[in-house]
Amino acid sequence: MRACALLGGPKTQWPTDLQAFLAARQAAGDLLIGVDRGSLLLEELNLVPDLAVGDFDSLKKTELAQIEENVPDLRYSIPEKDFTDAELATKYAFVDYQVDALTLYGATGGRLDHFLTNLLMVVKSDFSQYAENIELVDQQNELRFYWPGQHLVNRLPGYTYFGVAPLTAVTGLSITGAKYELNNYTSAVPLSFASNEFLPGQDAFDLSFAKGIVAVIQTKDIDRYQSI
Repeated sequence: MRACALLGGPKTQWPTDLQAFLAARQAAGDLLIGVDRGSLLLEELNLVPDLAVGDFDSLKKTELAQIEENVPDLRYSIPEKDFTDAELATKYAFVDYQVDALTLYGATGGRLDHFLTNLLMVVKSDFSQYAENIELVDQQNELRFYWPGQHLVNRLPGYTYFGVAPLTAVTGLSITGAKYELNNYTSAVPLSFASNEFLPGQDAFDLSFAKGIVAVIQTKDIDRYQSI
């Protein structure tokens, strides 16, 4: 079983087909999670989350009452806590529900401190074991994480560009079969190799490294004036 979670990030960053996609995934048996205000946003999409997690301090009493009435598994957190609501939702998904993979929506855009917390969750010891099973998706990016080893990274439909970003110290980082290759690179600090490209006629590149956690962001440009 997979899980999809909606956080409280701005709607302008959502994939355009999010409502239909989440409805189809829930109908197919995937776990649907609302994270704090994301629970209300799901209800606004006529979707009832299977699990809702948060302190819900940003919701009106009537909004919280709606969630309390409809959601079968409601987990309250407190504002002063060691884990964020997104981290708690991740823990519940993998530990309590034993999901195989988790996709986070609404995890980018808006407040940068929230985005960085979501991005860097996988470097924490409590969550690093799930790194390869977590992805962040928004309107123009799909971000996945990798442990040390050799990986064939397949192009996702609609994407041409990608970035490779070590989130920790990294050793022996190599990128082959892409427009810009890298050979046996080592760094003691996080950094980002942005704006790489898949080669024409090829739908994958090779990624390898010996130590660290690396994010690969497949990305595409969006016309900033398309909605005007």
